[in-house]
Amino acid sequence: MKKNLVVIDDESAICQSLEFALEDRYHIYTSINPREALPLFEQLEISLVLLDLKIGLYDGLEVLQDIKRISPNTVIIVMTAYGSIPSSVEAMRKGAFYYITKPFQMEELEVLLKNAEEFYDLHSKVQWLSEELQKVSEGYGLIGKSPAINKIIALIEKTRDINSNVLITGESGTGKEIVARAIHFQGNRCTKRFQTVNCAAIPEKLLESELFGYEKGAFTGATQRKPGQFVLADRGTIFLDEIGEMDFALQSKLLRVVQERKVTPLGSTEEKGIDVRIIAATNCELLKEVKANRFREDLFYRLNVIPIHVPSLRERKEDIPLLTHFFIQKLSERMGKPIDGISREAQQILENYSFPGNVRELQNIVERAIALTNSSHIQKRDLPDEVQGIQTISISDKLIPVYIGESLEQVERKLILYNLTFCGGNRRRTAQMIGIGERTIREKLKRYEKE
Repeated sequence: MKKNLVVIDDESAICQSLEFALEDRYHIYTSINPREALPLFEQLEISLVLLDLKIGLYDGLEVLQDIKRISPNTVIIVMTAYGSIPSSVEAMRKGAFYYITKPFQMEELEVLLKNAEEFYDLHSKVQWLSEELQKVSEGYGLIGKSPAINKIIALIEKTRDINSNVLITGESGTGKEIVARAIHFQGNRCTKRFQTVNCAAIPEKLLESELFGYEKGAFTGATQRKPGQFVLADRGTIFLDEIGEMDFALQSKLLRVVQERKVTPLGSTEEKGIDVRIIAATNCELLKEVKANRFREDLFYRLNVIPIHVPSLRERKEDIPLLTHFFIQKLSERMGKPIDGISREAQQILENYSFPGNVRELQNIVERAIALTNSSHIQKRDLPDEVQGIQTISISDKLIPVYIGESLEQVERKLILYNLTFCGGNRRRTAQMIGIGERTIREKLKRYEKE
């Protein structure tokens, strides 16, 4: 895949000759005015720069620092005349990769660019792996000792190194993405990318280009080519979250990619082969969606090679104490507020609560309690009123408690979350049941997740 390279030099002849010489290897952007070139670094992922140290009235060192402020990972090679080598050394101190003196041979420049490209790839990979490892250390692991969790761990052990497609099911907030990450980062693809696509969060018209990419000019606004998530995930894993929300017409195009492991970017006739493991997740009952002609049966069976079901938190209540203490330790450290634990009374209340929002809701409750408590241990008074008030009421009662003094927003939240739980996490059915739009539910659930 070609990388983006920017040439900044006040001599247009040099810009043109470099563009002609390098256009087969890179997507070239040239500019004789550095101020006009800087917006490129905000709009595109620029891998490499050839920067003249004297650009008319502009100081190349200042331009170099401006580029690094906008795009720290961009690798910059400075071009200089023989008399400017001290400035070149200073440029390297300020973050340049290397320098080349004018006039230079193209063979010399090509070797230098190849080294710079390898450095960029290595640096990007190290940075990405560091970020992913940080996520793992912050809880992208399975927490629990229940039979249900042990069964999932056993499945991960058996399937982590094979390429079969995986379909993860479960209610919202149960940790389906955690399971997907565990499969990837414990498997033989762990050093490659894990690309996540939320099929419900991206508008239908944009999802196709997000998945498969597009060429420059493919549609209005496509000012440069962009690789899709499948290409970015090559040799790694792509995680298609909320797959049940995908438009029926787009499912047909996805089916072809799943079958053939080839993608065709929008605006292109060239197929690109990909080596990618596909993990999909849904909170819908996809077989019911198949019977209702809202999800393709052939796609369902292609994805459902290895099914993994993540149970709701109320189905594995023995894990609540372990999860609670894990979140206390993690969040108290992040928030800079030492908390030693939770009182027995408060812990019992949590274990009796139905958790319509599952593990995600437990994490939010613990974070709120840490923020509010004046004690070294979380107390009953630090828990939300709804958690304390409904501790003896089961979701199976089909009653939603509403208390005097509760705000309309609190009541609305209960209405949505309880009905969502009753509907097994199916947002479409929940929306129909309570008489609001599915998009409205989606937006409100996103807001609840952030609270």
